[in-house]
Amino acid sequence: MKQPKSIVFITGAFVSNSCWDEWRTYFESKGYSTLAPAWPHKDAPAAELRARHPHHDKELALLTLDELIKHHVNIISALPEKPIVIGHSFGGMLTQIMLNRDLAAAAVAIHSVPPKGVFPYEFSFLKAGWKSLGLFTDIEETYMMSFEDWQYAFVNGMKLEDQERAYETYTIPESKTVSRGALGNAAHVDFKKQHAPLLITAGDTDHIMPAHLNNRNFKAYEQNGSITEYKLYTNKNHFVLGLPTWKEDADDILQWIDKYADKIEWDWKQNSVESKQMSPA
Repeated sequence: MKQPKSIVFITGAFVSNSCWDEWRTYFESKGYSTLAPAWPHKDAPAAELRARHPHHDKELALLTLDELIKHHVNIISALPEKPIVIGHSFGGMLTQIMLNRDLAAAAVAIHSVPPKGVFPYEFSFLKAGWKSLGLFTDIEETYMMSFEDWQYAFVNGMKLEDQERAYETYTIPESKTVSRGALGNAAHVDFKKQHAPLLITAGDTDHIMPAHLNNRNFKAYEQNGSITEYKLYTNKNHFVLGLPTWKEDADDILQWIDKYADKIEWDWKQNSVESKQMSPA
């Protein structure tokens, strides 16, 4: 039995996995080994992926949520120990799914897309995210968030030059089928099931994943003895991973992990067979 020292960072939609680069360096300086895997068909620089949009990346366009989940299940299951899983936005929902499948020793969902069962009725969520569904558009073409939508959904409140720099650095095309999958059974989480420690965080200025929605996500978990905590930050938009204050969030997560270190010890060999049996076909 030991405290896990592996961390898997799960990236959200619309952005490159390079958004975790500083986080990985920082957590590795604290003694952790880290991974921040790209989504399938996204393992390329942001500029290269954008150059393929919208007609030259059919494989990405047709990626499904089931395939995306299986991709992360396979990565996590191949590790020598059950990791701590930390995800942002759509990656937060994937983190909750990994936790629900007993694949995470502990989990942190940062400004998470809610799993099925938590209905997102907030106007700012609908305004910021509905276009990604690509209704009445060609499903074989990728979706690319416009700069104007990026300003509203991710980087509201920031200086224009910082918004532009972030857009050029991180934004990439997306699969409409993955976005639509979040509305279906693939996004299911059993909120009644006991689970390893979970922290859900939210920001009070986040438009696409408003704090009220994140709080409902947190409250959906049944009080069954599992550790489930919620933390609300002020002056945090959806670009929380790249804000100048990102290290404060990282330190809070590290302190939270330390707080529950005795609750997240485990032995991978005791769980690997069961976990792999739960992997989607």
